[in-house]
Amino acid sequence: MKTKRCRNIGDKDTFSFLDLMMGFAWIEVSFAAFVLIIEEGWYSVTPEIIAQHIAERCRCDVIVDAFCGVGGNSIQFAQYCKKVIAVDIQPEKIKLARHNARIYGVDHKIEFLTGDFLELAPTIKADGVFLSPPWGGPEYNSRKVFDIQKMTPNGYDIFEAASKISSHIAYYLPRMSEHKQLAELAGPGNEVEIEQNFMGKYVKALTAYYGGFIFHPKRKSKKEQTDQIED
Repeated sequence: MKTKRCRNIGDKDTFSFLDLMMGFAWIEVSFAAFVLIIEEGWYSVTPEIIAQHIAERCRCDVIVDAFCGVGGNSIQFAQYCKKVIAVDIQPEKIKLARHNARIYGVDHKIEFLTGDFLELAPTIKADGVFLSPPWGGPEYNSRKVFDIQKMTPNGYDIFEAASKISSHIAYYLPRMSEHKQLAELAGPGNEVEIEQNFMGKYVKALTAYYGGFIFHPKRKSKKEQTDQIED
């Protein structure tokens, strides 16, 4: 198993509508529309600049956002992929994600599914999978090391379910996640690329890339990377 690390991503001067919201609230965006979020989104949503970067790296025809929440990542994936399959077990989150996607004008590119990803995975066909499962609430931030096997669902089970859809996987996890575990997921002889996601000087999270989502400098263009994923 090989572990790769690449450049840091983030901008301390850039904030999204999702970065600045707390509680069950409304917030106005530039074109006088509104987006919605619930209290959990304050600590669980991916900052928009990071979500955009991940979406650009994971461009393909069809991608699954396996734990879509209120739709922050799905909206960004819709900018780069032909279709997004957004899954969440909570109907209220799906309702908000659908609303937010409509505000961004990308709802026609997203198929929303309400249900348990582990149960739905065998029925889904896609080119790639993005995983951003619940980290266990804000308490995760106090841990020195984050064990993905202690997540609910188990982080290994989540990855196994995703791998039945595609070998091209991006896994968004807390910054203190154990690198050895992420390497183990790749399997013998395979690689994982672990990227630190920064917001200014602060490491917000890690993204582990597998399969065709791993960045290879020898591929000169993003089209070559996308073609490899779709083959």
